[in-house]
Amino acid sequence: MAYQQTTIAVNDHIAEPLSDALMEHGALSAAIEDAYAGTANEQAIFGEPGMPAEQIWQQSKVIALFDEQADIEAIIGTAAQQCGIDMPVYETDRLPEQDWVRLTQSQFDPIKISDRLWITPSWHDVPDAGAVNLKLDPGLAFGTGSHPTTHLCLQWLDNHLQGGEALLDYGCGSGILAIAALKLGAGSAAGVDIDEQAIRASKDNAAQNEVAAQFYLPDALPEQQFDVVVANILANPLRMLGDMLAGRTKPGGRIVLSGILEEQVEEMSTIYSQWFDLAAPQLDNGWACLSGVKR
Repeated sequence: MAYQQTTIAVNDHIAEPLSDALMEHGALSAAIEDAYAGTANEQAIFGEPGMPAEQIWQQSKVIALFDEQADIEAIIGTAAQQCGIDMPVYETDRLPEQDWVRLTQSQFDPIKISDRLWITPSWHDVPDAGAVNLKLDPGLAFGTGSHPTTHLCLQWLDNHLQGGEALLDYGCGSGILAIAALKLGAGSAAGVDIDEQAIRASKDNAAQNEVAAQFYLPDALPEQQFDVVVANILANPLRMLGDMLAGRTKPGGRIVLSGILEEQVEEMSTIYSQWFDLAAPQLDNGWACLSGVKR
C-alpha cells in the first residue's frame, strides 16, 4: 500500500490537539517534532532536571501519515475546525508502496567508528570478527552511532578509555555509549535518561551485547562520582546541568560533552571551564565534542 505523509507547521498551543484530531478523523499516525531540530534554535523539553517543565516545542510540526485514498484536505480542515483554528498551511508527499522492513534495514549498514570499533545491526554479518562489535538495531530511543554527536563520543571513548573506569552516560538514549564503554574496558557504566522508553531500550541493548550496564531515571541514580561523565544531549540542557555534571565527576576525572553545534562551542567552553580544564573541541559536520579534566 502507498501512503501520503503531510507536514503541518504549528505553535505549541495547537500541536497536541491537532495531532489528536487528525488521528480521530483518519490519520494512521501523527507525530510532533521540533520545527528547529538540528539548528541553534533547537529547544530542549520534557522536564530535564533543573530546567523548566515545558511539554512541547514553541514552534512544532505535526507529521501525519494517511492511506493513499484519504482526502487529506478534508481531514485537515475538519481537524482544524475542531481545534478552533483556520486551515493551516501544509505539505504532502506521496510515499510509494515498498517493503518497509527491508527498506528500513537497508538504510542501516554496519558503521565503522575506528579500526577496532564497529556498530552492527543484528541482520548484518559482523564486518570484522577481531574488532569490538556493538550489536545495535535502530529503535525508539536516540543513538545508533550514525549521528555525528554519537560518533564523536564513541571516538573519544575508543581513544581515551584506559580500562577499569566507572562511567556515567547522562542522556543515554539507546545506551550505546555505556555499552561501548564496557566493551572497551570500563569497569562499570551507568546510564541516565528522562524517558522510560529509553531506559527499557538501553536495558535490552545491554542484554543483547552481554554487558552489565545499569540504567536509571534521574532521581533513581545512586549518589556517587564517576571517573568519566559523558553527556551527549543538547546545548540547552547542558547550559543548565553544568553544576550537576561537575558534581558527578571525580576530581581528576574527565567529562565529555556533545550535542553542541560549532557556533555554541565558545559559550559551552565558558560555562564548563568553571570546573574543567578543557581540550580543543573535536568537530564533525558542524557538531562539536568538548572534553576536559576536572580540577
